[in-house]
Amino acid sequence: MQTSDSIVIIPTYNERENIENIIRAVFGLPKVFHILVIEDGSPDGTATIVKTLQQEFPERLFMIERKEKLGLGTAYITGFKWALEHAYEYIFEMDADFSHNPNDLPRLYQACSEQGGDVSIGSRYISGVNVVNWPMGRVLMSYFASKYVRFITGIPVQDTTAGFVCYRRQVLEMIDLDHIRFKGYAFQIEMKFTAYKCGFKIIEVPVIFINRELGTSKMNSSIFGEAIFGVIKLKVNSWFHKFPQKS
Repeated sequence: MQTSDSIVIIPTYNERENIENIIRAVFGLPKVFHILVIEDGSPDGTATIVKTLQQEFPERLFMIERKEKLGLGTAYITGFKWALEHAYEYIFEMDADFSHNPNDLPRLYQACSEQGGDVSIGSRYISGVNVVNWPMGRVLMSYFASKYVRFITGIPVQDTTAGFVCYRRQVLEMIDLDHIRFKGYAFQIEMKFTAYKCGFKIIEVPVIFINRELGTSKMNSSIFGEAIFGVIKLKVNSWFHKFPQKS
């Protein structure tokens, strides 16, 4: 059995064009990672592809099937709880569409395992703007959204909406996952903000984000709307909440 201290959580909805390639890319890395797919009832047969691959990788590839699309945040929280129950030390978030390069996973791992980070973030904005094939309007929206989040919350992170993240298990054990409010991309902000308020060390690792080539993006303006208005609520609520502190 190929044991691992690390699991990569990949939420999927209609990713049949990408899912096999992303799984094989992760499993082709020198470091052994396990994968947990959170599959939200894709009508395109994504789950069938994963089940076929599970026969090839029975001890490394796992899947939780949900009946419908329930939101990015709930998918990750479902995955976090499963990963904690199965004693993984390093728990990763990653998209299925190759916008996050699997070759960067070891760098995120090293930021936590060797450099003392509790959370490591694959950051698009730590060294300029490293985004490929995005429309300029979306680049500007994302970049200034992160600036706005920093201004409102005071969190010292350049890429606050990043979805390419590694958490030490201690972080996820301390955060009350059942009380994370946001379901869309604001979920990413809330998780980072909560980890920061709990005193965990966050390290940003520069990565290049490449827009998906296959399949359809799930991004829309309402997702950014949740992030923009939710951040104010997040900050105000933090004034009345006592965060547990890293020991």
